[in-house]
Amino acid sequence: MYKASITVTLRPAILDPQGKAAQHALQNLGFDEISSVRIGKFIELEVSAESQEDAVNIANAACEKLLANPIMENHDVSVDTIE
Repeated sequence: MYKASITVTLRPAILDPQGKAAQHALQNLGFDEISSVRIGKFIELEVSAESQEDAVNIANAACEKLLANPIMENHDVSVDTIE
């Protein structure tokens, strides 16, 4: 059994209105050091697979078919063994 940790973020060329709103709110709270905010999502999956490589392939396929929009979003998959 494996645990896949997936981070989905908007591609750099895609505008992020939620990130921009958070950036303005943070600056209004005095966080002038923060110049950019991008907001994404974090997903964890438990995957039954024969190998870690198979688990990575299954998680990537899930992202490509449902969890991430490949036109607008990038995804990063990390897989660890569940003990």
